[in-house]
Amino acid sequence: MRAIILAAGLGLRLQQQPGEQYPKCLLRFDGMTLLERHLQMLDAAGVHDIVLALGFQPELVEAELKRIAWPRQVEIMLNPRYDLGSVLTVHTVADALTRGGDVLLMDADVLYDERILTPLVAGDHANRLLIDRDFETGDEPVKLCLKDGVPVELRKQVAANLAYDTIGESIGFFRLREDAARRFAQIVAGYVDGGRANLPHEEAVRDLLLERSHVFETADVTGAPWIEIDFPTDVERAGIEILPLLQPLVGASR
Repeated sequence: MRAIILAAGLGLRLQQQPGEQYPKCLLRFDGMTLLERHLQMLDAAGVHDIVLALGFQPELVEAELKRIAWPRQVEIMLNPRYDLGSVLTVHTVADALTRGGDVLLMDADVLYDERILTPLVAGDHANRLLIDRDFETGDEPVKLCLKDGVPVELRKQVAANLAYDTIGESIGFFRLREDAARRFAQIVAGYVDGGRANLPHEEAVRDLLLERSHVFETADVTGAPWIEIDFPTDVERAGIEILPLLQPLVGASR
């Protein structure tokens, strides 16, 4: 299993001061960056094949890897047009998506507990989504809607006439089997070729779900602590509300 961590963006909504900007994966909580937490969690889960998709200030991320002296090789791929949407970043890592085996596609700006990761990586091969039914309504969360267990929507805005029986927030982690990953890469390439590289990659995931060419499981992680960090208030909430709830990191190869 291979994990592709998307960490290319500018993080403009974080409102960092000019001259003091850095990739969000380098945000620190209790002295540890989000990047190191990702690596330790994945390592403990047995996922050792790691690809980092970088763009904004990649040298700072590379310096962090050296600082923590991570014992395993981490492959780095660069998106020079990181100012565009994450679709282009995913297109940049198409080789990692399609070289075989199950793939985890993960946003880098998430502080989360192992109870989020464990159901994602369980089993040999699967297409899997994560849903948190306990979420704050509004325009920001990406909603995952299910009908009889089948995904019928993955967007921030849900049509008023959409028929579904379950709704929750989609955590920014997806697991794709080899065949689904190849199809996803084709959809992403179509976005780029069609002049839609400025869109979020969730739109391409949505297309994959709705074409029904691959069966997706959904793991319910409601109650497990996590937060996606987009705004300054998210940084504060992460430190005050989420960090104290996280289980200690154990079992990583350090």
